[in-house]
Amino acid sequence: MTADRRIVYAGTPEFAVPALEALIASGRGPVAVYTQPDRPAGRGRRLSPSPVKRVAQDTGIPVLQPASLKSAEALEGLRQLEPDLLVVAAYGLILPPAVLSIPSSGCLNIHASLLPRWRGAAPVQRAILAGDAETGVCLMRMEAGLDTGPVYACGHLPLDGEMTASEVTEGLAAMGAALLVEHLDAILEGRLQPRPQPESGVLYAHKVEKAEAWVDWSEPAVRIGRRVRAFQPWPIAQTRLGERVLRIHRAGVPEAADGAAAPPGTVVATGPEGVDVATGAGLLRLLTVQLPGRRPIPASAWARGETLAGRRLGGDG
Repeated sequence: MTADRRIVYAGTPEFAVPALEALIASGRGPVAVYTQPDRPAGRGRRLSPSPVKRVAQDTGIPVLQPASLKSAEALEGLRQLEPDLLVVAAYGLILPPAVLSIPSSGCLNIHASLLPRWRGAAPVQRAILAGDAETGVCLMRMEAGLDTGPVYACGHLPLDGEMTASEVTEGLAAMGAALLVEHLDAILEGRLQPRPQPESGVLYAHKVEKAEAWVDWSEPAVRIGRRVRAFQPWPIAQTRLGERVLRIHRAGVPEAADGAAAPPGTVVATGPEGVDVATGAGLLRLLTVQLPGRRPIPASAWARGETLAGRRLGGDG
């Protein structure tokens, strides 16, 4: 039995909440939670706690928020907790080798990809952008390299060509929580040993940059559609319409529509199903859009409010 084992948890965003809640519900709540310092949020830019911090506070778990884990003070604080295992999920701070050596059973990372594919900061977004047929989540024993450690277990999630990064992340968070609870005892007791990652198939998921959100209408519709899905909820795909910036929250690729007769970016049709735009190959149907200073609305409602047919997105409008 591992009920007496001391677990420390490190995580920050919503992705890290289900695993923390699963540990608590299973009776193996952590002795302490690490999360990033409070950040300014909202229009008032007031300091706001992370989602993980809110859960920890609601359940009475001590919260630590060092700006870095590299200081002697931070290292000593972790040692004093005497952890058997440090569980990490989207913590957002680098764990130096000195931290990795403190827990007696090591450090376990819940990583949102099928390793070794998509190591790094943005695995969900990169999987969608690449058109991967599936993704998943892995329980990985952490080592000094970037997501290079051996893997205990993985779960697989098919990508249906419609799921946004937000929806995929939510699914993987739940899957990771279930995997953690399922395998935790075996990991702590040494009954489950991690397997080294394959040397082939390594891809790095570089951090998403805001500039990537701009749509290039000369790309095929399928690729632009992936961009829209990958950048939801941030930074949101966007294009220009005259002097305005139009944000595209939802889009799809209609069947049997090639759009070859119109220059890329041209609005070729509007209707109750959305706004069809010509691309480098095929049509992209805008489903949900957002004008400056407005809330997201159905593209069909946008089309009813102004004349769009024949106008060109991404150019002079």
